[in-house]
Amino acid sequence: MWAIIATVARNPKHDPFAIIASEFLTMPIRHSIWNVDSKPTALREAVLPSEALLEDMIVAEPAILSDQWMLIGRQANTGFGGRIDLLAIAPDASLVLIELKRSRTPREVVAQAIDYASWAENLDADEISRIYSTFSGGGNLSQAFRERFGDVLDEDALNESHQIVIVAAQLDPGSERIVDYLNKRGIAINVLCFQVFETDAGQLLSRSWLLDPIETQAAASSGSTSSRATDREPWNGEYYVNFGDSAERSWDDAREYGFVSAGGGSWYSGTLNLLSEGDRIWVRVPKQGYVGVGRVTGDAVHAKDFLLPGEDGAERPVLEVLTRHQYHRQYADETERAEYFVPVEWLETVPLSQAVDEVGLFGNQNTVCAPKRARWRHTIERLKAAFPQYDGKRS
Repeated sequence: MWAIIATVARNPKHDPFAIIASEFLTMPIRHSIWNVDSKPTALREAVLPSEALLEDMIVAEPAILSDQWMLIGRQANTGFGGRIDLLAIAPDASLVLIELKRSRTPREVVAQAIDYASWAENLDADEISRIYSTFSGGGNLSQAFRERFGDVLDEDALNESHQIVIVAAQLDPGSERIVDYLNKRGIAINVLCFQVFETDAGQLLSRSWLLDPIETQAAASSGSTSSRATDREPWNGEYYVNFGDSAERSWDDAREYGFVSAGGGSWYSGTLNLLSEGDRIWVRVPKQGYVGVGRVTGDAVHAKDFLLPGEDGAERPVLEVLTRHQYHRQYADETERAEYFVPVEWLETVPLSQAVDEVGLFGNQNTVCAPKRARWRHTIERLKAAFPQYDGKRS
């Protein structure tokens, strides 16, 4: 059976209609699914036999929530009379707290999730490792993290921040207002609403996010939900950019042609959308250090649409010009996993061999974030001394 799903976009930055929709926070998130035919008919909405089944489905296929997270816990005891439904970890070692509505009212779920967040923010590496060991039947969290994300689990970054995800069949207007209020104040919380539809072949599950998940990821990475409360302070307006120099991409290319890029999944490339023309960025290569400062000159662009001057001077698609590295060219026809590029006017850069790295400088595995931590202010002060042309003028 062929079916189409009608949804309402809710991200004002990417959809003009959402600017209108965002003014009406009581508008419910509902889908309609129609079979594709000369006489289309709507599928009948159904219900799951139990929300415990939904939890089982998520454990069996975590991509129902996100293909960018790894589940590490289920029904973990919080120590004060409750059990969190699911616990996940993101590629930057931040935690994702997942609560299903079950029989509670949506407003009660929000309160419960925040209560669990107060427990989660104090978890240390040993406690998180034990939760994963119980969930996986004796598995090693560090080893599983490396296998899943291809990177070493940094214990200093583990649980440095977290986000809350509520899974519910519907959200009442009051709960939606509460979630919106918390997000405006930097609390990284989101809602995934699901619906079930009946077909001759069985039931179908549809889901939609209340907010763009990238917005929640950005809120968590900024430090607003950091467990280190004394390290929080207002953002200074300058962005941190994590540039992975590897077989996929080259810092030498980025310096020469003027860009930063990321790909392999929306978790990696999505935060590039935080950048706008005129923004100042400080670029760090993992395990190397800070390598440049520049001004953004345009929005994030899919690899197929990003042009660079070729050898003959004519503009050509970036993947035709940059041939020494992959830039996820195997995903060039996809939307989620393709490489995305942001054009940059460099103010000052250095090669990797001269990267600026010292104890105490800010670091984060998100591609882009707007840090709200005292360590970022310290980092900027140090970098402005190391890159005196940060404002386009030689000091």
